[in-house]
Amino acid sequence: MHGRQPNAIKLIAGNSHIELCEKIASKLGIKIAKIGAFQYTNTETAVAVGESVRDEDVYIIQTGCGEDNINDFLMELLFIINACRIASARRITAVIPNFPYARQDKKDKSRAPITAKLIANLLQVAGCNHIITMDLHASQIQGFFRVPVDNLYAEPSVLRYIREHYNKEEIIMVSPDAGGAKRVASLADKLDIQFALIHKERQKANEISRMVLVGDVDNKICILVDDMADTCGTLCKAADVLLDNGAKKVVCIITHAILSGNAIEKINNSRIDKIICTNSLPIQEKLKLCDRLEMIDIAPTLAEAIRRLHNGESVSYLFNNVPE
Repeated sequence: MHGRQPNAIKLIAGNSHIELCEKIASKLGIKIAKIGAFQYTNTETAVAVGESVRDEDVYIIQTGCGEDNINDFLMELLFIINACRIASARRITAVIPNFPYARQDKKDKSRAPITAKLIANLLQVAGCNHIITMDLHASQIQGFFRVPVDNLYAEPSVLRYIREHYNKEEIIMVSPDAGGAKRVASLADKLDIQFALIHKERQKANEISRMVLVGDVDNKICILVDDMADTCGTLCKAADVLLDNGAKKVVCIITHAILSGNAIEKINNSRIDKIICTNSLPIQEKLKLCDRLEMIDIAPTLAEAIRRLHNGESVSYLFNNVPE
């Protein structure tokens, strides 16, 4: 009996971020597999994989995005996973740069669901063998899965950007809340600079009542770092607090630029100098509406993670390095 033949990478693009999938395919030097994913007139989603995936290594690129269709993309991902499972794929990996419902990771009030755990269960029941994601809102979400999860970091790309554009003597890292302090402290350590923290007191979700600065930002360029920007209310208020405390200017670095509602309008009317974000979500249209937005490409990191997984190599190399 012969041993197992080496199998190929099959890259499948969901409809949420086809541009990112094309960049990943280009880095890997492969073509995107044929797939049909569309909605019937009654808005039911239908999926059909257009080529054989039997005994292949399948990677499905689908990010959690969309102001009114995030659930459509989630269902589409589940259907594609299940279609590949039924079609006898050897291994199915869901590449979800921005994990949907990651903010609902705990039971923080009575009778609230732990939705991120439910999403993990859905992905596994559909037939997913592996998850690749980036900058999870809460690292413990990895514990919701019974299959391996590779949580990649935008940190190496962010460090490279800061080193290329700023003199370390003139900058200070700032966390817009206590939850992000660990992320910002790690960046400040690697750059060998100081960091500050903004403590925010919330009355209710998405509404901040008061912000208090801990640290000295006088005459510094403040680099505000967060994992996601949704309505941008926090960032705009944080920028005001920093500038009122003597900061020269405020630059924000965000992994997941959700930018929902009137976020672009808020940024354009704010005192923020610029916002640098990754393309974990499709932001091309938003870049046209806001000249303060800048993009860091994370396709090389995701492509290298896929290549290493497929070849059975270590992925931890990517925690500290940016592939070319």
